[in-house]
Amino acid sequence: MTAKEYLKRAYLLDKQINVEIQELDSLKSMRGQVQGVFYGERIGTNPNRDIEAPFVKTLEKIWTREQRINEKIDKLVDLKAEIDAAIDQIENVEERLLLKYRYLKNESWEDIAMDLNVSYRTVHRIHASALRNFVVPE
Repeated sequence: MTAKEYLKRAYLLDKQINVEIQELDSLKSMRGQVQGVFYGERIGTNPNRDIEAPFVKTLEKIWTREQRINEKIDKLVDLKAEIDAAIDQIENVEERLLLKYRYLKNESWEDIAMDLNVSYRTVHRIHASALRNFVVPE
């Protein structure tokens, strides 16, 4: 695995979590639209009839999705800590800062240039140097 592939893992996981959260929001909005069913007095006459309210299945899906998102968030926190520790091994302060801004904070190249008070072109030069100096943990 290259240095860039290793560092991008947190970014990609963060994007996956955001997609999951959007899907969760969609499920939650559907929750409010689910209608109850009126069984009248005939409830219990058919033992094979499902008497559970229809929205319960939606609530179960929401709970399952929330659990999956929480697991991914835990994984992201651990992954960012691992990446942060690996970045800390780089000697050059600018290279370290740049990698943290880019791969842990997901900042744009323009924002990084402003943060480091360097030109856009210099940011890319520092980035290339940082990737060469970065050692991917085993």
